Amino acid sequence: MNKAMTVTELTIYIKRLVDSDMLLSDVLVTGEISNFKAHTSGHMYFSLKDKDSVIKCVMFRSQNSRLKFRPEEGMRIIARGYISVYAQGGTYQLYVDDMQPDGTGALYMAFEQLKKKLEAMGLFDAARKKPIPLLPRAIGIITSPTGAVIRDITNILNRRYPNNRVILYPSAVQGTEAPAQLINGIKCFNSLKNVDVIILARGGGSLEDLWAFNDERLALAIAESEIPVISAVGHETDFSISDFVADLRAPTPSAAAELVVPEKHILTDRLEIYKKRLTGSLLQRLKKERERIHKISRSKSLIRPMDSINQKRQMIDSLERSLGLHGKARVERLRAALGIAAGKLNALSPLTVLSRGYGVIKKEDGTIVRSVKGLEPGDRLVIRVADGEFSALHEKTL
Repeated sequence: MNKAMTVTELTIYIKRLVDSDMLLSDVLVTGEISNFKAHTSGHMYFSLKDKDSVIKCVMFRSQNSRLKFRPEEGMRIIARGYISVYAQGGTYQLYVDDMQPDGTGALYMAFEQLKKKLEAMGLFDAARKKPIPLLPRAIGIITSPTGAVIRDITNILNRRYPNNRVILYPSAVQGTEAPAQLINGIKCFNSLKNVDVIILARGGGSLEDLWAFNDERLALAIAESEIPVISAVGHETDFSISDFVADLRAPTPSAAAELVVPEKHILTDRLEIYKKRLTGSLLQRLKKERERIHKISRSKSLIRPMDSINQKRQMIDSLERSLGLHGKARVERLRAALGIAAGKLNALSPLTVLSRGYGVIKKEDGTIVRSVKGLEPGDRLVIRVADGEFSALHEKTL
């Protein structure tokens, strides 16, 4: 009877068998990612599955840091690695050294993922893009100092506008060091503020050759630049992340030179047209003003200015006479009305009544006697007639 093995002994035995298999030491496995988890340690844990089976996978940080794209749930990939047994879990799993999207290139996948991410952040929005100055005083160019690009740009700039000032920031435009140098160029110009516009330029090439311009850090530097940035990378059919983030995309470096400054002779011709229009407009206005002044100078008011004054004086005299006549008539009417009112008032006056033989009888206390009923024999009375008063004594009522 065989000796019983512990779980650990059996697991180690199986692990040795698996590890010694040359086929399993380097395998390519295709499948769909599921249960993907990026651990805080930097390691990636996920499973690869097809319609019938599932295998657990792990990709350590040292390997996944070299990936050009980020694995996502549901993505189909081709993984390269080796099979081994995870003793603590008692499971076999695929230890992934490298992977690429199944059906498309890793660089293209990384490009699309970064593009989607930055677009969601709003870095492509037209509203945040800065206008390119019409006639920049100085132009900053970030590119290789030895390539044909800088010669093409400067030749076109000098042909279109010979007075322009160009400042070159030399930078690698390909390779691992290129993104950092391109970013430093943008930061340098923004720090010195010695240019009005920046051109990021590189000639054509493959996706790998242009990859420096698909760097996320470079995209953020372009977005944060206070100076407008023109992206002129590759040929007309080439697109990079910098094209989408930049304030203006030029299809080629030569096109960037044509976009950044106008042709001087066109500006000169335009200024001459404006000058002629302005001169013509001023002459026409001057002619109209002269005609108006001439017309005013011949007006009656200026030839005989006292005529208007004398007419006003005559009008005042007429109004004065009219006012006097109306005032006198008004006074006469009021005087007549006053006489009539005085006559009526006089007719109603007690004195007028007394003059006709009537009198007013009062007691000594001043009470007017209106009836004999209010009198007693012996009352002393004061009688007022038209020309005075006299006293009387009441003896009896008749």
